[in-house]
Amino acid sequence: MADETERPRERAVPSGRAARVGQFTRLGLGVVGGMVGEGARRLARGEGLKARDLMLTPGNVAKVTERLSHLRGAAMKLGQMISMDAGDMLPPELAQILARLRDQAHRMPPQQLNTLLKAEWGPDWRKRFKRFEPTPMAAASIGQVHRAILPDGRELAIKIQYPGVAKSIDSDVDNVATLLRVSGLLPKELDIAPLLAAAKEQLAEEADYVREGAQMMAYAERLDGDARYVLPELVEEFTTPNILAMTFVPGVPIEQLADETQELRDRVMAELIELVLRELFEFGVMQTDPNFANYRFQPDSGKLVLLDFGAARPVDPAVVDGYRRILTALGKGDRDGVIDAALDAGFVGQAAVDRHRPMVERMTDVVIEEFGRDGPFDFGDRGFVQVLRDHGMQIAEDRAAWHLPPAETLFVQRKISGTALLAANLKAKVEVRPMVEAALA
Repeated sequence: MADETERPRERAVPSGRAARVGQFTRLGLGVVGGMVGEGARRLARGEGLKARDLMLTPGNVAKVTERLSHLRGAAMKLGQMISMDAGDMLPPELAQILARLRDQAHRMPPQQLNTLLKAEWGPDWRKRFKRFEPTPMAAASIGQVHRAILPDGRELAIKIQYPGVAKSIDSDVDNVATLLRVSGLLPKELDIAPLLAAAKEQLAEEADYVREGAQMMAYAERLDGDARYVLPELVEEFTTPNILAMTFVPGVPIEQLADETQELRDRVMAELIELVLRELFEFGVMQTDPNFANYRFQPDSGKLVLLDFGAARPVDPAVVDGYRRILTALGKGDRDGVIDAALDAGFVGQAAVDRHRPMVERMTDVVIEEFGRDGPFDFGDRGFVQVLRDHGMQIAEDRAAWHLPPAETLFVQRKISGTALLAANLKAKVEVRPMVEAALA
């Protein structure tokens, strides 16, 4: 979510289906117009034409970012999901769009907010509070968060869903997919239908705030007795499918730890990595959204604050088994075992291995070498990532080798990749291998 110190912008959320389709239509026409203009300029200079290069111009980057930020909802959420999934593997221009979507969100105008709250809580809703802050302390893709104080002095954080978001999920996802298709960024042969269906299902779950409240309470029970973590408590009397009311838990953004001691950064990231391993191999349930805003830190208590459980979901036992096999083979330094397990789990497609086996083996060797190093893993040293990116981009130039892992695997990998990205931002050094070995045992 956008940090409360940033200057937010007000803009009404298009809530009707026709209004949202119109936004996508204007976006598509604007992008196509930009591609035509850029193509004409390149032809005049005697340059070749590639759809990807025409799509990812600075002008089109700005158009896509602004329009998706205005729409919020599934459109913006999909962009955020892709940016956390792919990390360093995206083309720089596309990464720029998606990184900006992680941080950029408009807030609802006061009149739209008041209309929504009247519909949810009744016309006299203000009388139920001692104070309700009209300016949100955070705004994101699906909703915005306000602080409030009850007559008994309890301080709440209230997440309010943007109007029309839940009803527009299917059409928004389809429209984003169409935009990717016409841009030429995805080959026609790539079947993204299963991923789109899974994205619609997860986004519908995230838009159900009653469900999220139940997931938050269940997660708190799993961590009961572990003093390292703190979660908000659900306030059911104000919670509806479109409003999630919870106790306000103070904390600073997790990114602020970048200025703290190496020891503190290492400890915090070790606790987060341990939590991911427990989700995967112990809980069987994972909070699959690794957005940095979902973590805060309490300097006084030293505790980690965990927020946002809309994306909490069971982990398919087959996915758990796939990770177990891959990590076991990594620990043994078994290159063929890693590749076979990755194939069985759907991480990599058979065509990529058949057509580019030497390059796949080199990438696997890099991962084995990094995993097998003695001492803490230095997340701040990203040299090996560039090697993987270079090889991955070479394989990606062969569109016949493109492959989408199963959606359930992508959701889990999204959390793992996002956690590694946070560790890289904090330049943390963590003894990862012993933690993995303990989790596997």
